[in-house]
Amino acid sequence: MKDHVDKIIAQWRKERPDLDPSPMAVFARVFHLSRMLEQRLEKVFRKHGLSNWAFDVLVALRRAGPPYRQSPTELFSSLLLSSGAMTNRIDRLEQSGLVKRVPDPHDRRSVLVQLTPKGVKLIDAVMPEHLANESAILRKLSTAERKQLTDLLRQLIVSLD
Repeated sequence: MKDHVDKIIAQWRKERPDLDPSPMAVFARVFHLSRMLEQRLEKVFRKHGLSNWAFDVLVALRRAGPPYRQSPTELFSSLLLSSGAMTNRIDRLEQSGLVKRVPDPHDRRSVLVQLTPKGVKLIDAVMPEHLANESAILRKLSTAERKQLTDLLRQLIVSLD
């Protein structure tokens, strides 16, 4: 089975036989896969009036457990964002009634971001569809292949962190 990346690699081998284009075989596929996955995952989010970034913030709060809140710093660190980007996202989610800022009971100078009941209800409705969508995307891979892919991706991420 061949894809468009195989053609690109063959072209580079012909044009520049002095170079090893094999790293492109990984990177081109990862970038292409990333775009494809984002589009497919976004279909479920859009159906519920969410974007990828909104889903990421809401799910980070939901998986924190009751009372479903974190500091802005915890959020932007876990989502790999700048503090400015996080503030903008919190503002937009707050305007939608999905999160609210509450005083930090341990530090009067700080606030925490908390899911509202509306936010909990929304993310709880989206998660089963999201997981079903992810499972459908992976349906062509066996359980062993999924585990192998997971292990390889983890290994690469850990090596780069």
